[in-house]
Amino acid sequence: MTEPASFLVDPADVPGLRGVLSKLAGAGYSESLVGKRLGLEDLADLQWRLVSIYRSQYLAGRDPLALAIDLFLLQGTLPAHELNRLFARSERAVLIRAGLLAIDEAGFARARASLYPVGDRLIFSDHAWPELPHPGYASVPYDQVMGVGLDSRHLARCTTRRPFRTALDLCTGSGIHALLASTHAHQVFAIDINPRAARCTRFNAQASGIANLEVAVGDLFEAVRGQCFDLITANPPFVPSPLNTLRFRDGGHSGEDIQKRIVAGLPHHLAPGGLAQIVTELGERDQQPLVHRLREWLNGAPMDIHILRVAEHTAVKYAIGHAKGNEFQSFLDSIEQWAGNLRAQGYVRVVSLIISFEWSSGTPWERMEESPPPRRAAGAEIDAAFLAERMIRHVDCEQALRHSRLTRAGPIALLNARVLGSDLCAKTKATLMGQALTIEHRLDSLEREVLDRMDEGTAVADLVKIFGDLDVDEPAVLAAARSLLGRRLVRITNSAS
Repeated sequence: MTEPASFLVDPADVPGLRGVLSKLAGAGYSESLVGKRLGLEDLADLQWRLVSIYRSQYLAGRDPLALAIDLFLLQGTLPAHELNRLFARSERAVLIRAGLLAIDEAGFARARASLYPVGDRLIFSDHAWPELPHPGYASVPYDQVMGVGLDSRHLARCTTRRPFRTALDLCTGSGIHALLASTHAHQVFAIDINPRAARCTRFNAQASGIANLEVAVGDLFEAVRGQCFDLITANPPFVPSPLNTLRFRDGGHSGEDIQKRIVAGLPHHLAPGGLAQIVTELGERDQQPLVHRLREWLNGAPMDIHILRVAEHTAVKYAIGHAKGNEFQSFLDSIEQWAGNLRAQGYVRVVSLIISFEWSSGTPWERMEESPPPRRAAGAEIDAAFLAERMIRHVDCEQALRHSRLTRAGPIALLNARVLGSDLCAKTKATLMGQALTIEHRLDSLEREVLDRMDEGTAVADLVKIFGDLDVDEPAVLAAARSLLGRRLVRITNSAS
């Protein structure tokens, strides 16, 4: 018997499908509770190699939450008596007709799609591990819809959640970023070249009761030609791959085939005052800053760029991580295939990035910061980075600083590194605590001294006088204060006058 196509639901079944999701949510199927149940600090840390441990150690008590996690997240199989405890007959029937559940002749049930908790929202997509117990992508269909993985969660956490009039999500896949944007944008458009991905997004919108989301099949901006948007998000295919087997993953030999077209289209589709955010990986060459590539793709458009580096992989480790092979020699051959492609591109490492773009109000600038991947919402902190950078670049900033009071932005951890037996100066790194982004800022000796001497509401004029007595001139003190302000380690409390 032919199984029904997945991600299709009859309008008459929509209320029943929503009821199933409500029931799962009521059982605790959310990002935080599922992660806690599996012993994970962050659900993004979920690994297929540990599935048997999750199942035996954390899901041994077969309550409804354990059964739902096993079925819809760990891609397990439930016997009939467990499935009956999880879903009523009518609920099972809805899931079967929607192509989400299959039951074999012996009564064992398996999910035909995974259900990913993202915050308190539930999103269907294809399985993250297509070939358990030995997942890989050797026989995965070209139109596979990407599951909600690390990159999806990183972009979701870094996206600014302030109100927008219009939002556009490119390479939408399951629709995760469009669905999230629908809560704070008046109108959302989701685009994917893969018809099956567009179908999955529509399905998720129906299941969640979202009415302000429009989905289209198309090649990037072609489907919205001539339109501009206040928020643009994208999780494009970016893997520098020697293959072309997965539409959602492979970005050509360089990894740049899709993402450079997205960046090139931003000047034509990002509205004034708008924000574009992309999660990606870029191959890095020695002595060639990544921002030069982004500026080239923008073709001179005056945009400010914030680059957040969340991970770094040597070319060798990256090749090993993507290699596949059922036998030892075929695995070695696959490693060489991937490593050879990276060598041909000149890549010595591959870095994972969240890149944010806004129209510049003056001379375009760029800032690159490093942080471990955020484990909670960090969009406000990226917004703050743009505001701080523009503040310190304003023509009146220095004059305003002279009449201001500054205070530390919060508790700051300092890490001092000194090389024993050397004349090298001690290095200081400062990290503002309590933030979603754990950014280490390198401080020179004067910046460190200024930060040390800053009490609650310290007047910049007093700092100038203190350091003047130590033979440090006013411009140097103002430059140090300006630098600390730009890195959000200090903030202006009020005017000192």
